[in-house]
Amino acid sequence: MSLLVAVVDSGSLSAAARRLGVPLPTVSRKVAELESHLKARLLHRTTRKLSLTEAGAAYVVACRRILEEVGEAGRAAIGEHASPKGELVVTAPVAYGRLHVVPVVAEFLAHYPEIDVNLVLTDRVVHLMDEDADVAVRIGELPDSTLIAARVGTVRRVVCASPGYLATYGVPSGPHDLARHGCVNFEVLASARAWIFGIGRSEVSVPVHSRLAVNTADAAIAAAILGVGMIRVLSYQVADAVRDSTLCIVLREFEPAPLPVSLVHKGQAPLPLKLRAFLDFVTPRLRTRTAQAATGSSVR
Repeated sequence: MSLLVAVVDSGSLSAAARRLGVPLPTVSRKVAELESHLKARLLHRTTRKLSLTEAGAAYVVACRRILEEVGEAGRAAIGEHASPKGELVVTAPVAYGRLHVVPVVAEFLAHYPEIDVNLVLTDRVVHLMDEDADVAVRIGELPDSTLIAARVGTVRRVVCASPGYLATYGVPSGPHDLARHGCVNFEVLASARAWIFGIGRSEVSVPVHSRLAVNTADAAIAAAILGVGMIRVLSYQVADAVRDSTLCIVLREFEPAPLPVSLVHKGQAPLPLKLRAFLDFVTPRLRTRTAQAATGSSVR
């Protein structure tokens, strides 16, 4: 496994042989023996290029994890103080990741020079078990699962429009007033046909007229600023626009219950040292930033 990882990292069999101080025929033979043992081709070999097969890519990911766990177990067995090292794959929603996760990760990297982070920002749900991610930031209620979650705060679902739009079409006094307004829908967050509001202790679904449907929050916000219609997004997504008065929040008293923000991981035991260090460092800082954003305080 170590030799295969060295070949992949070096880019060729010959480069790996030089790096390891091992004869090239030995490297080639060991990789061939591994493929024979697994009954699967791991590498595509040409005179100019070496690349992983689909099976090889999945196997190398597992190799890295196993070798790291073996190294940690060995250091623990001899009582050696181990510093966290290795790569972490972290995923988060695009806007929340840009505003909050990136600054915290930058601070984390400065404290842990031997850990690298691959930060994947996407608004789709990344399945940790299937996509080899170590940690995910999730916004919304979590389904029952074997995953371990730590809550870092909550975010509001807010309705906004531009000052110009409100001056032309009026400010809604209640959710049902939206029937006479045009709306811009962010399809990942809400249905194109109805929005949820809180009235008393219950939630109600209010039909809306979607003048424009988009698939990213940034596009919805840009359209709302241009006066296309009302939008309903998450509070942190429009924090800058509200602060700059290019958007105004309406129907505050009818907002549904805030959505939880959680850090989720697979909870393997023992927890890898790099993951434990990341969770211990990031969790309190994300709690602070999310709380400051919720109260409108400046986030540094």
